[in-house]
Amino acid sequence: MGSVSRKTVSRYTTNTEKGSQAFEISGYSLIKGIGVGKFIRSSTFTVGGYDWAVRVYPDGVTEAFRDYVTVYLELMSKDTEVRALYDLSLVNQDTGLPVSFSMWSESTPCVFKSRDTSRFGPQSGWSILRSDLELEASCYVIDDYLTIDCTVTVVKESQVYGCTAEYEIEVPPSDLSDHFGKLLLEEEGTDVTFSVGGETFAAHKIVLATRSPVFRAELYGQMKERTAPSITIEDMQPSVFRALLHFMYTDSLPDMEDLDHDEYSEIIRHLLVAADRYAMERLKLMCQNILCQYIDTDSVAATLALADQHNCHGLKDVCVDFMATSDEMDAVVATQGFANLKRTCPSVLVDVLEKRSKSHKA
Repeated sequence: MGSVSRKTVSRYTTNTEKGSQAFEISGYSLIKGIGVGKFIRSSTFTVGGYDWAVRVYPDGVTEAFRDYVTVYLELMSKDTEVRALYDLSLVNQDTGLPVSFSMWSESTPCVFKSRDTSRFGPQSGWSILRSDLELEASCYVIDDYLTIDCTVTVVKESQVYGCTAEYEIEVPPSDLSDHFGKLLLEEEGTDVTFSVGGETFAAHKIVLATRSPVFRAELYGQMKERTAPSITIEDMQPSVFRALLHFMYTDSLPDMEDLDHDEYSEIIRHLLVAADRYAMERLKLMCQNILCQYIDTDSVAATLALADQHNCHGLKDVCVDFMATSDEMDAVVATQGFANLKRTCPSVLVDVLEKRSKSHKA
């Protein structure tokens, strides 16, 4: 029987107002050389009832920073004090998306006071080496055009709301997966069997059809499996089909602690293929995530081929990045997986070469 508890609740609520401005600098090359300590400033923008601006020093604030571009957020309102968070980002001109730097932002509120240097955020400014800013690969400056994106969140007055009484009855966590797992194990009410690699598995049509559109078509559509008393699954190991059924009934992978490193990664590879075969996207993503943790010099080429063949874009990106940045590329090329990759998926090697070339230039 569930227990009953009584508690009182009061609520402290803090309101915020958020706003942003893109400071677009056209003719960036023309502002270089204006001199150390000289700045340009954006137009003012209002957030939370306060005026703000972005201040940029193209040649640095002091001689020590003459090779840097320094950026500030500046509180423009007079005779005031405000708490705010901010984020200053450089915009990638190729994608149009801001690239945020942790050092150019504050995740906890800062106090801005108009009467002293605390009106700047950060007070000492944040600087980026001019050569890094202008690096072609960074895409910050294209066609002599630079954009700085500034987002400000002003913390407004807080309020405390009165006490209210709440009653709670403890509710246990969901045990739905336990019940379905028991249904699979006890085989009560099963209405379809599968023959896989010489082993037989009993299951429930409605469960399989609910979990997989492919099984729905096979079991309730016009396909011959609809009336067949037993369905034979080709090209799949019994252990993989057993794991597939377990996931269908419980939405989790079975315990595989008895398997060693190689055995576990191998069954996950086969399970990914099965997930793709039966259009089970969540299972497919789970397998990709696990395989990401098992990528090394010996396995990366084979994993890349698997990802390419089964449209696993996330896993493919991880493999390409690993190969593009690896210091042991000769060892990767010497593997049988690389030979197979070159034969079956030669186009994917172009992605590796392009990314490797870019990383070396950077």
